[in-house]
Amino acid sequence: MRTPVRRQTNRHASRLRREATDAERLLWGMLRDRRLVGHKFRFQATIEPFVVDFCVEARLIIEVDGSQHNAEADAGRTQFLQSRGYRILRFWNSEVLENLDGVLEVIIAALDADKRG
Repeated sequence: MRTPVRRQTNRHASRLRREATDAERLLWGMLRDRRLVGHKFRFQATIEPFVVDFCVEARLIIEVDGSQHNAEADAGRTQFLQSRGYRILRFWNSEVLENLDGVLEVIIAALDADKRG
């Protein structure tokens, strides 16, 4: 029997859910309800001070970035999440909108890599 996960609430999470980009909504439609190879994903969930989309079992964070994100600005966030055992995959909005199948293949490969250890 699994232990229930206590969800922390971040005051920005509900706003981020409402204001999701078209790319985030498209990808989330493929990830929700264990639609992608049976893995559980959470949309705009809180991991300590950050709001992320992630796979619970694989500890895999999926970032769909628009112009508000860049490697320099996200360095602290990335370091914090990685230090807690999360892997991060980042995709640009345009990648999701123009090549959804390719994005899903990358995510599946990361999930498969998690199974292999």
